[in-house]
Formats: sequence, structure tokens, C-alpha cells
Amino acid sequence: MSDFPSPDELLSRPFFFVGIGGSGMLPLAQILKGRGARVAGSDRSRDQGRTPEKFAALERDGFALFPQDGSGIASPEQVVVASAAVEDSVPEIAHAKELGCLRVTRAQLNSILFNTSGAGIAVAGTSGKSTVTGMLGWILHAAGRAPTIMNGAVMKNFVTAERPVASAVVGSEGLYVSEVDESDGSIALYRPAVGVLLNVSLDHMGMDELRALFADYLGRSRIAVINADDAEALALLRHAKEAIAFGIDQPRAQIGIAPGGVAEGPMQQAALVIDRHDGSEHALRLPLPGRHNLSNALAAIAGAAAAGIPVANSVRYLADFKGLARRFEIVGTSPSNIAVIDDFGHNPEKCAATLRTLKAHPGRVLAFFQPHGYGPLRQMGAELAETLARELGPDDRVILCDPVYFGGTTDRSVGSERVVELIEASGGRAEHVAARPDAGDRLVEIARPGDRIVVMGARDDTLSAFAADILARLA
Repeated sequence: MSDFPSPDELLSRPFFFVGIGGSGMLPLAQILKGRGARVAGSDRSRDQGRTPEKFAALERDGFALFPQDGSGIASPEQVVVASAAVEDSVPEIAHAKELGCLRVTRAQLNSILFNTSGAGIAVAGTSGKSTVTGMLGWILHAAGRAPTIMNGAVMKNFVTAERPVASAVVGSEGLYVSEVDESDGSIALYRPAVGVLLNVSLDHMGMDELRALFADYLGRSRIAVINADDAEALALLRHAKEAIAFGIDQPRAQIGIAPGGVAEGPMQQAALVIDRHDGSEHALRLPLPGRHNLSNALAAIAGAAAAGIPVANSVRYLADFKGLARRFEIVGTSPSNIAVIDDFGHNPEKCAATLRTLKAHPGRVLAFFQPHGYGPLRQMGAELAETLARELGPDDRVILCDPVYFGGTTDRSVGSERVVELIEASGGRAEHVAARPDAGDRLVEIARPGDRIVVMGARDDTLSAFAADILARLA
């Protein structure tokens, strides 16, 4: 592969995305194309016939899509964008090597766009990144700041008939809002004007590694925005040059909640936000449930404040925030009053937030979980099992199917059975139903009026169709 070019030279070349439909790849491809770049790609999901509507929308937008057979790699000038996990045996990678094409990761490319913008606002943390990125992007958009937004989830405020997969917004080059990922260490590539840190908890790597990565991230940020309710995040405050703290419970947080100022409902909530810079109070109506979403809203308000948006304005704009696809998304309710929720929960903290939101209101919970890979299951299976057993009651059920697997050489010796055994050992009720269609049958069989069925998992867009099918069968 050739030497790395300057940002201007790099962005003048044609791009080819291997796995263009992925949640991290697609928005980046949309941003590049929106800025005039030539963008093509391939995806194993397209070849396998999964989520055809998404790829049809990409083709309507002018993306050239190819089978994942190497046929889309035609010139040494092409920049091949591929995850570091994509193996050299994939035809595009093998052909790109033969031609001498430059290969970059999604994070490398995103960091170049981020760092060469007028101001980059980064959102980091183990959980909540996509929601806060969507909230913050919406605030800045509503304020007329024309941000470019790079997200890992579809932002409903920006969905149109022409662009159903709105996980990116192409705005000005002067303001770039992006979630940044710690799981592969790529957070180290970013130099934020504003760096938001939501939380620090076990996900894809050990806690010591996470602490070091997030400490360095805060040190590189011109202004850090830190969750004072998260003990691990707050402990890293000393690494920040300048900081704004937010928190629901911390009385010293600059952006917080007035005592007794929260009213919760099953689908929305209200809170009295206090700006301790000047003591002003602002009534927030948030059309999302759950304490974690209230914390997310405070993070977005604080991040916007660091970018110069008054708290009063941010609170007003969030009343119109429509949420993200697959983030506690209510698919619908059956005639027999069984609700189906589609959710991205895939690590212990995300799953806990979703389940606590459900358990704050009456009704049995049937939690379906599809692990997002064999590697993550080995990394956090025990903590996930402990979370599911702790957050659910004796009448609730957990059903796990086998982990998502789209091919490759990963070690598949440890599967979902282990998590089920650990849940039951902790006093929970869980079942392993290997095939996902059979798990759907089981959910429909055991559901009864008043239940809430939540479909949880990541890295698989077909989970939304699975959730919709369950609702249709209940009807």
C-alpha cells in the first residue's frame, strides 16, 4: 500500500467502502458523497439479500454498489475503506493489495474529516454515544449552526422519504459532530474542540485500558464535558484543561437538575434543568423515557453550551427531538396490549438502562437478546448475565439465540448457552433457543396481555424486521 497522502489529496480520490451498509460505514460514505467525492462500495448483507430497502436507497442516492467479489476495485487511485477486522482473504482487499490501493479504516477517515473541520465536537463513552450525538446535532441544527453530523444510528429528525437512512447530516465543514469509539482504540486519533465523556464501563476492553484512553481523550479536548454522576468519568476530570460537568444527582455539576425536578412517564418525561453558571432554571420536556435519556439530554445541553448555545435554547429544541432508530423504539402495541420495543442494547450498561426503563412501569418483561458476536460474548458474557439476572424480576423471561455470525474465522467455541447458565445460576429465568426464528415463535407463544417484549442486539439491521414480525404475529 502507498504512503499516506495529505488530507486534501486523500479526499480528492475515489473511495470504495467494504461493508458500505454498516452502521459506522454508511454515514461516513454519505458525508463524503455529500461533499462531492466519488463513492462506491460492496456489502455481504446485500449479496445475502438482507435489508434490500437500505441498499436500494443507497443506489437511488447515486452510490455505485458491487457484489463483494472484488469487481468494484478497478484503479490504484481508489481509497479502500474497510474495518481493521476485515480479513485479507476478502476479494476486495486481495484485489486492492494487487493494485497497490491505499487502505484506511473508517476511524482514520472520520478522524481526518473531524480534525480538519473548523471545530470538532466528539461524543465518547461506553454507552449513549449515538443518542447524545443525535441530540447535540439536532440542537446545533435547530440553532442554525449547520453542523455535519456523523452518527452510528438513524436520527429520526432528519429522516425523509428520499433519505430513509439518515445516520449522517452533511452540513458545513466548519462544525463536525461525531461519536468516537474507544472499542478499537481509535478514539486516540481525534483532537476535539469539545470532548464529551458520558461514562466509563466494561465493554470491548479492560477497565485500565479504558481509563487510559479516556484520560488522554479529555487531555486532548479544548473543553471537556464530563458526566459527574459516573464515578469513573468524574475521576478523570483532573486530566481536562477546561471542563463543564453535568449530572442529575451531583449538586456541583454546572448543568444539572433542580431537587425534585423530575416527572417520569412510560414514554416521556419532564425535568427542571438548572444552569449553575447563573442559577437559571429551564423546564425540559423530553419525549423519551428513562433516567439514562435524561442524563443524555444533560450531556447534549452541556456540550451545546460548550459550543456557545444558551441552555434555554437547547432545552427548547430538545422538546422536538424524535429519537433514534433502535434506541428504545416502540414498534407498536398489539390489540391484546402487548408492546414490542426494538433496542440497540448489547453491553451490560446499555441493557441495564433499557431494562430499568421498562421495569419502572407495570408489566412483565420478555427480553430477547441476540449477542453481537462470539468475541464480545467471551469478553462480557458474565457481566451481561449478571445484569440480566439483576434487572429482571421472577416473572420476567430472557431468551437468547445464537450470536450474530456473518462468516469469518472467529472462535465460536463459547456461545449463548453459557450466558443462559449464568443467568439461571444467579436466580434469573432464561432460555437458549438457537435459531432466531424459533426464538420468535417462543416469544409469541409465551406472551400475554400487558407484557413488554424488548428485542435487543447490535450489528444486525434485520433485528428491526424481526421485532416488526413479532408485533404482526401478535396482532
